[in-house]
Amino acid sequence: MDPAAADQLLADKLGIEVVDWTPARLVATMPVEGNLQPYGLLHGGANAVLAETVGSIAAALNAPEGKLVVGLELSCTHHRAARSGVVTAVCEPLHLGRSTSTFEIVITEESGKRTCTARLTCVAVDRAPGGAK
Repeated sequence: MDPAAADQLLADKLGIEVVDWTPARLVATMPVEGNLQPYGLLHGGANAVLAETVGSIAAALNAPEGKLVVGLELSCTHHRAARSGVVTAVCEPLHLGRSTSTFEIVITEESGKRTCTARLTCVAVDRAPGGAK
């Protein structure tokens, strides 16, 4: 990671915390408060950031030796609104290939009800876009 970007991470601004991780399963939480849209509901974009964050970390944990991973496609289905508390994302791999990996991310509210289902596909590259090393 570019040291200059370390204090500019979007996941930190949204309060995302990774609480458990292995190459087979990654879990993170995010507070609803501070991440609302104008109707007082968790912003769909916050769900997307949570999903892409956990999926990207999982992709990095599963990346081929010497490769970096970047997001290629993200799809989110918002099933129900979260209004308060904390949401939890559980990410598991659907496909782990040499050049692409795909993950399912299930986001639930504190009661355990599913609020969002996301799918993230990442691509493995030789170096980061823009020439970063």
